[in-house]
Amino acid sequence: SVPAYTVKRILVPLTDEFDIVPPSSPWINTALSGKQLKSATVQFDPQTGTPNVLLHFNAEGGELFGKLTEEHVGRQIAIFLDGQVISSPVVQQAIYGGQAVITGDFTIEESKLLAQELNAGALPVPINLLSQQTVGPTLGIISLEKSVQAALLGFVFVAVFMIAVYRLGGLVAVLALTLFAFLNLAAYKLFGVTITLAGIAGFVLSLGIAVDANVLILERLKEEYASGRDLSSSLDEAFSRAWNAIRDGNLTTLIAAAVLYWFSSSFIRGFALTLSVGVILSMFTAILVSRVYLKNIVDWKWARRPSLYATKRPNL
Repeated sequence: SVPAYTVKRILVPLTDEFDIVPPSSPWINTALSGKQLKSATVQFDPQTGTPNVLLHFNAEGGELFGKLTEEHVGRQIAIFLDGQVISSPVVQQAIYGGQAVITGDFTIEESKLLAQELNAGALPVPINLLSQQTVGPTLGIISLEKSVQAALLGFVFVAVFMIAVYRLGGLVAVLALTLFAFLNLAAYKLFGVTITLAGIAGFVLSLGIAVDANVLILERLKEEYASGRDLSSSLDEAFSRAWNAIRDGNLTTLIAAAVLYWFSSSFIRGFALTLSVGVILSMFTAILVSRVYLKNIVDWKWARRPSLYATKRPNL
């Protein structure tokens, strides 16, 4: 467990030596505490662009802070959290109105940390750790590597299945799926997507959706070609009839992914984001890329043999 956060206090020193105050120096406790602080946020100076921390007090806190600053202009006050000083700004002027700004030579990360500590101290109840799970860096790397290996192995199995069942059409689908995988990686790089276990799961699921789209097209192509149509018209009919099912299925998946993204934690958001990117790219590769590949093939005489599409044509 971790120690509970106690409400911070704003104190003033007893001594007049304010430049350097030794740790042993006593401080006077004041009536102002964390329960009067509504929030602390990071903001940027509009003129210099430097980060600072904006404090928002409630009505009682604004009045107490105003009196405190009025009595200690030019002197230091200290803000304590769990017995430790987290900030000791110098009062420049009396501050009323319920808002105050802590300025200084802060970096953005330091400003964020100070705001977090102030907000933690403003909580009306202690924070207790209910559960904890620690994943070491080595274990995390191993898990990520295993997941990537599993995804690659799954892709190989899918490729073998598609070629074995749909033959030439399956080979074209595998080429489109390979492009799908590279486009996904390019999109992750472009948008700064962090590859996590959840993200890999989203990618694998979107790969399955891309495979499903190609299966719908190739099954329809087999039926149309076996009915006696020529290969070119069979191809057009297959894409035309499969499009409605592909569109509706992918649209419902995108809606579900959007809900997951907006109403869940960052871990699930990674899954929803990679799934959405994959679904959009799967429609592109299945409908456009596969079609272009197959359209270029049908002009070759050797590519018109029914056996290359795992079907038979009627004897006319």
